[in-house]
Amino acid sequence: MDSRVDIVEKQDYTERIDRLIDEKRARIKDIDQLKVRGDVFDENTLHALYKLSLKNWITAVGGPISTGKEANVFLAERNETLVAIKIYLIRTANFKRMQEYIAGDRRFHGTKKTRKELIFTWTRKEFSNLKRAQKAGICVPMPLVFDRNILIMEFLGRGEEPYPQLRNAVIPEPQQVYEEIISQVTVLYQSAQLVHGDLSEYNILYGDRTYLIDMGQAVTTEHPAAHFFLVRDLENITRFFADICVTDDVADLFRTITGIPMMRQENKQDRREDP
Repeated sequence: MDSRVDIVEKQDYTERIDRLIDEKRARIKDIDQLKVRGDVFDENTLHALYKLSLKNWITAVGGPISTGKEANVFLAERNETLVAIKIYLIRTANFKRMQEYIAGDRRFHGTKKTRKELIFTWTRKEFSNLKRAQKAGICVPMPLVFDRNILIMEFLGRGEEPYPQLRNAVIPEPQQVYEEIISQVTVLYQSAQLVHGDLSEYNILYGDRTYLIDMGQAVTTEHPAAHFFLVRDLENITRFFADICVTDDVADLFRTITGIPMMRQENKQDRREDP
């Protein structure tokens, strides 16, 4: 339970954010929905929002685009340009799952094992992965800036309506879309030297084309479990498209992408049960 001092401090942060927004004449939508959950707008989040607002990365905050156990995404504006704010939830994010992806990544060796520091590293990791993927020509939301547990990136949608997840989209030419996604996975591995690690119809958006999202768990190709994750990604995509178009054999795709044959241990069902 929060102490009286903690409550006062949180109220003070909230009041400072409100004053800042009022001074900047920001247009706030559904602000009560944003404040009602302490796991979203805790002290660290409020502090990061305050800094980002001062630096003019946020000029208006709108309602939620998506909500989940690990992160919530909100629509926002930066000088009349729509952006997305992703806020990782320090209290409820899957600590053990994140450790699994970070532990074998040399880029983040030495990360402190406290929950807060791990979430901050995860945010930085997603920013880095998005930059790396974008540089390789992968269609991902353009990352703009991050601070603590907050990532600001390009908003993907028409008007204020976000593009749907692939699972909810009407796909007029599934064969073309399937081949486009496999091409993206290939370039991601060969050029960006990354494996998404959790690719499925839930984290691909379908609009004017397909976009890969949720890149926080993406690992480098030298990660000990990179090939296992790649096989799982390919299996997920194959499963989704199997009934609506012609798909390739996962082992053949793996060989084409990596240049090596798929080993038996990489073809097993997930050896870890997802929490």
